[in-house]
Amino acid sequence: MKRRDFIKTAALSTAAVAFNRVLPEAATPEHLKTPSSSNAPSLLKREYGKTGIQLSIIGLPGLMLSRMEQDAANRIVAESFERGVNYFDVAASYGRGSAETRLGPALEPYRKKVFLSSKTRRRTREGAEFELKQSLERLKTDYVDLYLLHGLNYVENDVDAAFKKGGAMEILLQAKKEGRVRYLGFSAHTIEAATAAMDRYDFDSLLFPFNFASILKLGFGPEAMEKAQAKGVARIALKACVRAKWASPEVQKRSEYARSWYQPLTEPREQELGLRFSLGQPITAALPPSYEELHRRALDIAMSYRPLDDEELREVKAVAATVVDPLFPRDYSRR
Repeated sequence: MKRRDFIKTAALSTAAVAFNRVLPEAATPEHLKTPSSSNAPSLLKREYGKTGIQLSIIGLPGLMLSRMEQDAANRIVAESFERGVNYFDVAASYGRGSAETRLGPALEPYRKKVFLSSKTRRRTREGAEFELKQSLERLKTDYVDLYLLHGLNYVENDVDAAFKKGGAMEILLQAKKEGRVRYLGFSAHTIEAATAAMDRYDFDSLLFPFNFASILKLGFGPEAMEKAQAKGVARIALKACVRAKWASPEVQKRSEYARSWYQPLTEPREQELGLRFSLGQPITAALPPSYEELHRRALDIAMSYRPLDDEELREVKAVAATVVDPLFPRDYSRR
């Protein structure tokens, strides 16, 4: 074996071992379980960073509401709340605004009892101010609990742009002082951008793709996790229930999940292993794919969550080995 290949293999093995070690520690303690208002089982809750807030380990992916009529959106929001979901995630750009338009009325009866998060892709102060005002109107609220810089994937075009004079961070900081935003975070798909953002500001949380195949096969994820832990930044998992990139456009077109730009985990056992692997890491919560049936399956899995045992860990590693092309890391060298 060539030296550089040995070093790469050793690094990936070390990353995987490091993540495997945290599994027992990540199990939610008894005192973090929040009683339900009924006798029905309720989702576990975990601490959101250093805030004292407890979030459900599964959040509702607001994008799925953009494809629903209002009555259907009302039903899935109510059902999720009754099952213990108190973390609701959306973005100004989801469904060109239709996700927020649906979530606002659906969430009205529960607004004071939940943690609501939205995001902006705008990098200028003016653009972010416009989207924040628009989001508050659509969501029928005078504040959001968490507001994120959405999709920080390039250091120069995203992180630098948001932090420069006249950039989006100016309005995020102002909105926090004014009470329109309680906490600040960001989402990213690259280690470089995530690291750069955490070096610029003490964000409350990071939304990042902590995915079983990317971690176990390619070692993508631990670096961002470790940086966030060291800085006390809460971690929330994107793409926990993703299998891989689509094998081809033809395969994507034939799938009932063709609207997704990635191939979700749909085989029940694989979905369970993938989600439990991510929940076994030191994270607060995970967001499932934006499909009603996959969201419900994630809730079912999380209702009886337990860390993977040794045999199951070997099983999820075997599944990861069959993934030809993990979704992350992605090639962001060309725009």
